[in-house]
Amino acid sequence: MDIDPLELVADRDADANDQDTRAASGKRARHLNAAVAITVALLATFMGICKIKDDNIVQAMQQAQADKIDHWSFYQARNVRQEIAETTITQLKLQQAAQPPAQQAAWNEPIARYEALAKDQAAKKEELRKQAIADQATYDALNYRDDQFDLSDALLAIAISMLAVASLTQLPWLFFASLVPAGLGVLMGVAGLVGLHLHPDRITAWLS
Repeated sequence: MDIDPLELVADRDADANDQDTRAASGKRARHLNAAVAITVALLATFMGICKIKDDNIVQAMQQAQADKIDHWSFYQARNVRQEIAETTITQLKLQQAAQPPAQQAAWNEPIARYEALAKDQAAKKEELRKQAIADQATYDALNYRDDQFDLSDALLAIAISMLAVASLTQLPWLFFASLVPAGLGVLMGVAGLVGLHLHPDRITAWLS
C-alpha cells in the first residue's frame, strides 16, 4: 500500500489544528471559569457584609416597633388618668356650687390639686405622643434601608445563578449579562450601607 506523503502532511496539519483549537478552547474555558469564580467570590463577600448590616437594621426596627407600642400604651394610660382627673374636677366643682358660700372655699384646694394633675398628665401624654411618632419615623427610615438590602440580595442571587449557568454552558455572553443584575445589586447594597436615597418604590411595592 502506497502512502501519499501529501496526505501524511495534511493529516499532521489537521491534527495540529485540532490540538490548537482544543488548546484555545480550553484556555477560554479556564479564563471564563476563573472570571466566574472571582466574581462569585466578590459578590458572596459583599452579600455577607450587607447581611450583617441588614440584620442589625432589622433588630433596630424591632426595637423601634417595641418602643412605639410601649409609648402608645403609656399614652393611653396617661389619657385615662387625665380624663379621670378632669371628671373629678367637674364633680368637685358641682359639689362646691351646692355648698353654702362660707364652705365653698374649702373645695378650692382639692380642685386645684386635680387641675394640676390633669395638666401634668396632658403634658406627659403629649410627650409620649411625640415619642411614638418619632419611633414610627425611625422604623420607616430603617425599613427604607431594609428594602434596599432585600432588593440587593435578590439581584445578587440572580447574578450568581446566571454565573453558575455561564460556567456550565461556557457562554461568555451570559457571564457579561450577569454583570447587569450584579451591578444593580451592588448599587442597592451600597445605598443601604451608606444611606443613599435610592429606592425603587414601584418594585418594592410590587414585591411587598
